[in-house]
Amino acid sequence: MFWQFIIGGLALGFFSSMHCVGMCGPLALALPVHHLSPLNRFFALLLHQLGRVVTYAALGLLFGFAGRHIYIAGFQQWFSMGMGLLILVLLILFYFYRKNIQPAFMRKFYTGVQRLIIGVLQSKKHTVSYLVLGMANGLLPCGMVYVALAATLTSSTINQSVLFMAMFGLGTLPAMMAISYLGTSLSLNVRSTMRKAVPYGIALMAIVLILRGMNLGVPFISPVLQSAPGVAVECHN
Repeated sequence: MFWQFIIGGLALGFFSSMHCVGMCGPLALALPVHHLSPLNRFFALLLHQLGRVVTYAALGLLFGFAGRHIYIAGFQQWFSMGMGLLILVLLILFYFYRKNIQPAFMRKFYTGVQRLIIGVLQSKKHTVSYLVLGMANGLLPCGMVYVALAATLTSSTINQSVLFMAMFGLGTLPAMMAISYLGTSLSLNVRSTMRKAVPYGIALMAIVLILRGMNLGVPFISPVLQSAPGVAVECHN
């Protein structure tokens, strides 16, 4: 069962790399690592990326608790289909009608995260700073992270949610490490092409969530969701 979450998380993260390169590439290029030796530069960049993985895993833990309650309540199947439909609606609103639905408290939260990142970038650089920057980067608004978190809400255990989000982060790591090293050699046209492919990936994930809730018995795509554990019945003589 865990292999589904390992493979699914890595696959979604790998595809999300196109979005990461286009959207988070400038932040990766702004990291103050050019003065470091090649070995120290590698570890600084790796720490930054692992910081994102830590944040994603922590979010998986948080949303795993919510998903567990949904599972226990017996709404997992309908919730999976509902989340898939919601993602499709939000996708259409954003890409066709240019409407970005975001609560005010989320905007304030993201503003605080951005200030934290700026403060760390302007402070004296220590090894741990790159880890903190990566953790803060993982909290920035990202459509693909939202899709991944929606998927964790359909899991039946907290461990599955944490594992899926950790694998999602690791799936994005190779591309983000590459853009940090390639720098500006990756043209804007290539980044633009990558960004254009993102809506199709989000739509595909939404369809997978809908299919997952339909219990078609297809491995990885639509496995049979386990029913919520019932209450044991005790018989007294």
